[in-house]
Amino acid sequence: MIRITTMLALCALVACKGRQQAQPADEVPVNTEAARPDWVRSRPASSSYYIGVGLASKSRSDHQETAKKNALNDLASEISVTVEGNSLLYTLDQRTRFDESFTSTIRTTTNEQIEGFELVDTWENGAEYWTYYRLSKAEHARIKAERKAKAVGNALDLHARSKTSIAAGDLKSAMDQDLRALLAMKAYWGENDVVEIEGKQLPLVNEIYNGLQKLTSGVRIAVLPERCELNYANHFKRELLISASFTQGTSSRDLVQLPLSIAYSGLSGKVTEMKSTDAEGRLRTSVQRVDPEASASNDVVVKLDMDGLVSKELEPALVKVIVGSLTIPAVQVPITMQMPRVHMRAQESNLGQPVGDAGIAVIVREELTRKGFRFVERESEAELLLMLTASTRQGGESEGFFSTYLDVAYNFRDRKSQDTVHEGTMQGVKGVQLNYAKAGLDAYKKAGQALRKDLVPAMMGALQ
Repeated sequence: MIRITTMLALCALVACKGRQQAQPADEVPVNTEAARPDWVRSRPASSSYYIGVGLASKSRSDHQETAKKNALNDLASEISVTVEGNSLLYTLDQRTRFDESFTSTIRTTTNEQIEGFELVDTWENGAEYWTYYRLSKAEHARIKAERKAKAVGNALDLHARSKTSIAAGDLKSAMDQDLRALLAMKAYWGENDVVEIEGKQLPLVNEIYNGLQKLTSGVRIAVLPERCELNYANHFKRELLISASFTQGTSSRDLVQLPLSIAYSGLSGKVTEMKSTDAEGRLRTSVQRVDPEASASNDVVVKLDMDGLVSKELEPALVKVIVGSLTIPAVQVPITMQMPRVHMRAQESNLGQPVGDAGIAVIVREELTRKGFRFVERESEAELLLMLTASTRQGGESEGFFSTYLDVAYNFRDRKSQDTVHEGTMQGVKGVQLNYAKAGLDAYKKAGQALRKDLVPAMMGALQ
C-alpha cells in the first residue's frame, strides 16, 4: 500500500454551506490574547469531520481569502487516498515514477470538486486573521460515491465506443475515446474498482489502460520496397508505399486516416514528413535528397505519430505519461545509395606544359571517390562523362613577384543522352610566386581547394 495525500488547491468553492457573516470594518472587535478561542489555541480534532484551520497576516490586502485558502488546504491534508497494489497509479508509478506528476497535475481539478464544507468560525486581532472550516466525513463519502458512479458510467460508455471505432478501422477515434474514458476516472486511478464489462468482472481503469496498450501494439506498418535503393538510374529518388492495419487475433482491418511520421537524414539535415493513410489504409512518400555520407547508417523510420493521433484538447501532462508508457509501432527501412560511375577526361596545362598530378583532376577524382562516386577507365562502362579543362596565362610582375591566372571549365554529361547534368567554370584564379610557372601551380592549388569544397555539394544538388 502506498499512502499519498491529495493536496487540494480549492479554486471553486462549490455548494459551500458557509455561515460566515462579514462584519463592517468599523465593527471588528479588538481581541486580546486572552480572548483567543480554543480552536485557535489548539487545533481541534473530530471523528466525524475533516478539520481545517488557516491563518493569515493582516498586513496582506487579501488576508481573508488567504486564511480561507490555508484552512481548506489544511482540511484537505486530512483526506488521504490509498493506492492499491496493481492499480493503474501503482503500475505507472513503478514504471515512470508517475506519482509526483499525477498528484501535482490532478490537484487543482480535484479541489474544484470539493463540496459540503462549512465555515465554523473566524477570529482576528490587530495582526492576525484566523478561519476554521470543517467537512462532514459522511457527506464527503456520499458526494464522492455519487461522482464515482457517474464517472464509471461515462468511462464504460466511452470504452464501448472505442471498441466500435477500432472495429471500423478508426484508430484515432478509438484512442481518443479510451483516453477520455481513462481521464474520466483519473480521481480513482489508485483504486481497483471491479465492474461488469461484456459479461466479465474486470477492474475498470486497468481494463481501459490495457485497451490502449492493445490499440497501439496491434498496429502493423508495412513498407514496400523493404529496402530503399537510391542510384543514378532513379535520380536518387524512390517512392515508398506504406500501409497500416490493425491486427487482433486472426482478424485484420485497414487503418484509415492514421497519422504516421516518416524520417531520414537528408542533405540539409533531418527530414521529417507527417502524412495520414487514405481510405484503404495506405499512403505514398518519396525519399530524396539523402545525405550520401549518412547513407551507410541511414534508415527511413516510419512510425505512429502520437502527436497527430492524440487530441490536444486532452490534459497534456497526464496524457504524455500515459502515451509514453505505450508501445509505439515503428518500421525501419534501410537506405542504400549507389553513386554513379564516372569516366573523366582532363586537359590541364601550366603555361602550355602538362601539370600531371599537380593539377585539379587529381583533387576532383579524390573528392568524388570519397563521396562514393566510382571512376572507370572505359567510357562505355560510365553513367557520367566528366570533361575537365584547365590552363594558365601570364599576368604580370611587380617587385620580383610574378602573377599567373588560371581558367577552369568542367562539364558532367549523361553518357547515353549526352545531356549536361552539371557544369561550371572558374575564371582568373590568381597565383603569385617568384616566377610564372610557380605562380601557375599556386593558382592550381587555390582552385583545387575551392573545388574540393564546392563541387560535390553542387553535383549532389544537380543529381537529386
